[in-house]
Order: sequence, then structure tokens, then C-alpha cells
Amino acid sequence: MAGIRMPPEDTDASQVRLPLTTDLISDDDRSVAADSWSIKSDYGSTLDDDQRHADASEALAAAPYRAASDYSSDKEEPDAETITSMLGFQSYWNAQYADELTNFREHGHAGEVWFGADVMEMVASWTKGLCVDISQKQVHQHHDNDNSELNKQGDIDLAAWSVLDVGTGNGLLLQELSKQGFSDLTGTDYSEGAIDLARSLADRDGFANIKLLVDDVLETKLDKKFNLVTDKGTLDAIGLHPDGPIKRIMYWESISRVVAPGGLLVITSCNNAREELVAEVENFNQRKAGEGAEEAKTFCYLDHIRTYPTFMFGGSVGSRVATVAFLRS
Repeated sequence: MAGIRMPPEDTDASQVRLPLTTDLISDDDRSVAADSWSIKSDYGSTLDDDQRHADASEALAAAPYRAASDYSSDKEEPDAETITSMLGFQSYWNAQYADELTNFREHGHAGEVWFGADVMEMVASWTKGLCVDISQKQVHQHHDNDNSELNKQGDIDLAAWSVLDVGTGNGLLLQELSKQGFSDLTGTDYSEGAIDLARSLADRDGFANIKLLVDDVLETKLDKKFNLVTDKGTLDAIGLHPDGPIKRIMYWESISRVVAPGGLLVITSCNNAREELVAEVENFNQRKAGEGAEEAKTFCYLDHIRTYPTFMFGGSVGSRVATVAFLRS
């Protein structure tokens, strides 16, 4: 266990951080991995990506607001901006998914399920409930995360929702969403090996409706907006890159362009408590307002899962995962 961050003055869940491997990374490895991260994708040039990085750096330097990491009550823990891990590098994921693809071909294994199958199923079921409420214009807080069967009209409404899963990995979350009644499903990942694995699993398991594309969320070339965008661990990994604070700014700029107006963004994280994600969204809203954005807030907090298993640590109650939903204005 690398450390636990408890939310400030609240009983909501905190998360165990992803394991750090900073001491195992040489300067040469960092350079190679950073170059791998910034190399242009198959869909565009590096010129726009360099400009995005420069814009994010400028925004970070000029920011008058507090970083999400400042909301931690555990001041013995290193500041989030100094924490890096191999999980922040594209080269790590390329190697990881090459191994998992080989394992699938030889043994039929699906690979690792981030946060576990139970969390993935809960995220899919809970997200379905939010989407049905929005479709029926009866948005309300899900205090008990009721998993009872929804009416037939709800299933019809779900068919109209376009879904994007960023950093989809093996694509199993998309399969769970398909089981819940979603049918317009797209998954993207910057690792070609991940997309090959996700496509192989979708073909094997009979999910022909899932579309899979190689695309980096930080420099996305998608020109479509989606009613629902999901992120299960992608923002966590981005934050573990040495340029994590800058890349997180790039993330919010990019993600705001792929969520349709009135659409939903659902983030599942083991590195950020609900309060930290909400604070990060408020920081993004402030930046957009300072740039003269028409809407008062780009994203508004809607709800979060309240029923994850908890544990006691240091006299406080915490959870290893947070799932938070934001509504796009």
C-alpha cells in the first residue's frame, strides 16, 4: 500500500494510491518514455499537440487557484505534483498490452480488470440509472444506488445514448455497458496493443456493436461528441506522468470537446477522492470562464457512487475507489 489520502472534514471515500515505481526508473528510461508519449498519433501531426502542451503549461503557471492535491489532509505524503510512476508512460502500457495480448492468444485470458469486476459492474449499473433519469428529464440523486430493473422505456432511451470509453484498455467496461442496454459504443486507447486486445475480446464474446479506435485522449482526433463519456483509471495514469499537472489540464480541455452538451462524464479513480475531482473540475471551469467561455460552468457535479466497500485506517473511514459523474452544460 503506497499511501491513503483521506478527504478533508468529510466521511466520503478516499482512495489507495496506485503503486509508485519512481526509484526503478532511470533518467534514460524517462526520456525514452516521454518521447514515446509525445510522438504523433496516426491521425494528426505533433504541431497541434505541442501547442496544447504549451497552452496547458501557461495555464498552470498562471493559475491562482489551489491544486486538487492541496485538499489532502495527509501532509506527510509527497505533493501529488512530484509523484510519478511507470504507469504514466505509454511505453509501459504498450509492453503491458503486448503481454496481455499474447496471454489471450495462448490461454484466452482477458487480462487485468482495473479496480476489479465488482466495481466495473457497479459503475455500469449506476451509470445506466443516471442516463435513464437524464433521458426522462427526472435527474435526481441516487442515494441508495438502486439496481432494480428499469422500465422498458428506459431501455429504449439508452439505445439513443452514444458512449465513449477513453483509455478503454481491454474494453470490458464497454461490454458491461452493452449488457446494460447501451448499443452505440466506442472505445479509444493510445496503445495499439490495447485496441487489438479489446477487439479480440469483443469478437470472441459477441459484442459486434463495440467500435474500437487507436486515439490519445490528450490529442484526440475524434470529431464526434458523445452523450456519455467514461474514464476508468485513465486520468489516474495521466497524473502519474512526470508532466502530470500539465497533462491533466490538457485532459480537461480535450474531454470537454468530446462530451455533448447535456451529456455525462463518469470518472472512476483510485488516486483521487470525490472532493479532489470536484475541485479539479471547478479549477477547469474557472479557467474557461477566464477565457470568456459562454457557459457559466463547463461541467457541474451531479452525483457519486456511495456504496463502495469501506475500511478503517487511522481512525477514519475510507474507500479504495471513487466514481463521480459530471454534467456537461
